[in-house]
Amino acid sequence: MAVREVRIDESAIETLAMEFRGELIRPGDPTYDEARTIWNAAIDKHPGLIARCAGVADVIAAVNFAREQDILVAVKGAGHNIAGNALCDDGLVIDLSGMNAVRIDPEAKTARVEPGATLGDFDHEAQAFGLATPLGINSTTGVAGLTLGGGFGWLTRAYGMTIDNLRSVDLVTSAGTLLHVSETEHPDLFWGIRGGSGNFGVVTSFEYDLHEVGPEVLCGPLVYDAADGKSVIQQVREFNKTAPDELSAWIVLRQVPPLPFIDEADVGKDAIIVVPFYVGDIAEGEELIKPLRELGTLLGDGVGPAPYEAFQQAFDPLLEAGLRNYWKTHNFEDLSDEVIDIALDFSSRLPSPMSEIFLIQLGGEMGRVSHDATAYPHRDASYVINVHTRWDDPALDETCKAWAREFYDAQEPNAQGGAYVNFISESEGEEALAYGDNYDRLAELKKAYDPHNLFRVNQNVKPMA
Repeated sequence: MAVREVRIDESAIETLAMEFRGELIRPGDPTYDEARTIWNAAIDKHPGLIARCAGVADVIAAVNFAREQDILVAVKGAGHNIAGNALCDDGLVIDLSGMNAVRIDPEAKTARVEPGATLGDFDHEAQAFGLATPLGINSTTGVAGLTLGGGFGWLTRAYGMTIDNLRSVDLVTSAGTLLHVSETEHPDLFWGIRGGSGNFGVVTSFEYDLHEVGPEVLCGPLVYDAADGKSVIQQVREFNKTAPDELSAWIVLRQVPPLPFIDEADVGKDAIIVVPFYVGDIAEGEELIKPLRELGTLLGDGVGPAPYEAFQQAFDPLLEAGLRNYWKTHNFEDLSDEVIDIALDFSSRLPSPMSEIFLIQLGGEMGRVSHDATAYPHRDASYVINVHTRWDDPALDETCKAWAREFYDAQEPNAQGGAYVNFISESEGEEALAYGDNYDRLAELKKAYDPHNLFRVNQNVKPMA
């Protein structure tokens, strides 16, 4: 394959190399294709230069280089972003994947996390002390991107969003200045990074509050026959209305995956998978979830006590790297019967065996925060529905995308008019849905900290005119 033309001044790259301690990777280098490979195989971008940073000084040098050369710049943490914003064509990628240290202070119950760390890195270190903070559900997800978009997962109803547990960050601005940002230092910027999706600079360190979690929690999948689908989802909907904050029950519509507690004859059938998660006393949790075991025709029961760290990896086989992905998402106040009917209709005609529809229960502690307390505004959403369209054959690209878009359009009249920024695959005006009523304030903040929109490879907020 021919090497793409590098559109960055070579002499400038040589000057950068003199002050750069990490690795500078160019097109044609032996590690170039590996360095530009990310989780979503549908993304195929060719940067002009990849700056794999070894520390904060490298980040500052890379930001200054991008600004001075007036080139497009993308920032890569773990490279898990669905939209592929970890990469750009022809410009500079500031690659933070090698900066992945996690330091736990078990006495203060805090964590210091570098931007290249994954959820698996974080959970492994924190669980050594029986501690955790709300994160996502896939261990290969990057902590940085998850946090900057808001962040929610199994612990969110009990302890809030990831950003609600963020104490401070260190951030390199578009001017190449390192700032310590918290409630008391640059509080305007601290507001903006909590949901502003990387628009304001490169975060080089995150500090989080931790909570006592595990080491065992009650969790796992209950697999129901899709023939009982509407009744199952309706019953979960009613169950969730009175569930305590310590309990979450998510629903996944997909084909039955091969699981150790599933009869081989049922693998591949359409199913409704109810996933309870309880952070608290195991015996109390068993009593609470009894109704969830009696919703219809049960094909398999995988619920039981399990290490929290292991459950954070439970969905990894269904979300492994190397497949092509496209997502669409809506927020909902509740799961009306019409919303359920549409979801069941689309799940009965999945475009690929790996595709699925997630009905994610929120609320609890997350919903007790004001919509304007952080840049993330959608505190009143009780559910997020996310369509995970996954396939491996490029010939299915348009078929899979069309199915997801059709689902999105069908659900739009029932939705709240908001979207979770980390679930947006492409820029189709959904940025405004992601930031909601906070958009103008974000635009003012963008004008103050990134007036020339250097950081625009994201769900972008343009500087206020």
